[in-house]
Amino acid sequence: MAGSYVWEDRKRIIFGLPFTFTTYHLTKEKLLIRSGILNTKEEEIRLYRIMDVTLNRSLWERLFGLGTIHCCSADKSTPEFDIRWIPHSADVKETLSNMIEEERQAKRVSSREFMTDEGDGDDDMM
Repeated sequence: MAGSYVWEDRKRIIFGLPFTFTTYHLTKEKLLIRSGILNTKEEEIRLYRIMDVTLNRSLWERLFGLGTIHCCSADKSTPEFDIRWIPHSADVKETLSNMIEEERQAKRVSSREFMTDEGDGDDDMM
């Protein structure tokens, strides 16, 4: 399956070097986040479920050519997640945004934002 990745990298730390066990793999339909060495965890997020993508770059990250992409999704197990400390983060964010839009169009999914207030309800009608 390694040949079917559109993008893959790993989280960087010290001086932008990849001394971590968190890897990111982007396919045409999903984003996989694998972490851990002894106890491993793999999260799978379908692209059409990602609603918002934000690029954050602190001074430290900019010094080492890194960035963090923050994503909000409609996935119940992973409503928010970060793709942390990756090189070429602006390009990756743009690629991810385009792929999300393409996947939404292919699956005919539209994102609807609902703003609810816990105080809203029938009991306020009296």
